[in-house]
Amino acid sequence: MGNKSRLFGLSCILLAYYTYIPIPENIEEPWKMRLIDIFMKIATLTVVLLLPVLKVVHSRSKKKVYIWFTFISVKCVNSYLNGDDDFNTGLFYCGSPSEKLTGKLHCIFMGRDYRLAPQYLFPAALEDCIFAIKFFLQDKVLEKYGVDPARICISGDSSGGALVGSVTQLLQDDPEYRNKIKTQAMIYPKLQIIDTWMPSYREYKDGPFLSRKLAIKVSIRYITEDEELPEAILRNEYMPEGSRDLFKFVNWSHFLPEKYKKNHVYREPILGTLNASYPVLLDSRLSPLLVNDSQLQKLPLTYIITCEHDILRDDGLIYVTRLRNAGVPVTHEHIEDAIHGAISFVTAPMYLHSGLRILDKYISWLQENL
Repeated sequence: MGNKSRLFGLSCILLAYYTYIPIPENIEEPWKMRLIDIFMKIATLTVVLLLPVLKVVHSRSKKKVYIWFTFISVKCVNSYLNGDDDFNTGLFYCGSPSEKLTGKLHCIFMGRDYRLAPQYLFPAALEDCIFAIKFFLQDKVLEKYGVDPARICISGDSSGGALVGSVTQLLQDDPEYRNKIKTQAMIYPKLQIIDTWMPSYREYKDGPFLSRKLAIKVSIRYITEDEELPEAILRNEYMPEGSRDLFKFVNWSHFLPEKYKKNHVYREPILGTLNASYPVLLDSRLSPLLVNDSQLQKLPLTYIITCEHDILRDDGLIYVTRLRNAGVPVTHEHIEDAIHGAISFVTAPMYLHSGLRILDKYISWLQENL
């Protein structure tokens, strides 16, 4: 019994050491945040990969459509539109915004799985999203479901924000589908893989909820199973030769408001240290921030939410600045006391007030602008 007790005690100490991080003073519900952070870290030990799920929201009474992308930690039950027009319910990891969206926007969800990493690498998931949206945007499909073609929004959170950015840009470049999306809405989006040493990546490298190391190791599974690349990214030594010209699109020292620069000093990624070549790192379909201003000018009305305690904070802030500089109408809301992933926690028992506030802000904006 003595050895078992000592082993149990040691396990508790190791667990506490592994999961402990200092919680920022101004963060909302700090104890709940700590529990969520611990849960996330333990879950990642067993799950490892974030599995993407495409959600499409269809509204009959409002005659609008919301197309939602998200990346979640465990594969969930999807909603499907059956041939007889019946809908099955769906679940998000750690609670879903679907119930509130359904109640306040009078809409229901339908969804479609797309090809998953690491079995199917980039751009498989993006291609599947584009195919699904183009199918849905056909006149006969919109007419079948009573959708007003002038009231369509593409939405996404986290890595889903990258899909939103890429899909909207690609549709605007396609003469057949240009201007068919009224608005794009992004919640704490991941928009680039060029610079993972921005101020937000440094300040919140240990989380809460999403650490720099976890975000890098998971997102790289969308590109390659090679372990060399994520380790090189963690060292900021991964960009190929000839890529320096792209840094101007993500240089936070030019685009971040002064409030967020603090005392940080801009440092370019080190070039040409990898043996393998990853041209995908230069692909704007993977990093929507890499397009030039003339391409940004084509984009529709945009809504972006960023959270303070989030490594992806600066991705969103830079996109807001660049879109505004390009003349795109943008509504930006910054949530000072919230973490990345907050909108995933909107149902009991592990709901966050910040997640509920974000969801309410998002719904209110959609009601006013779509």
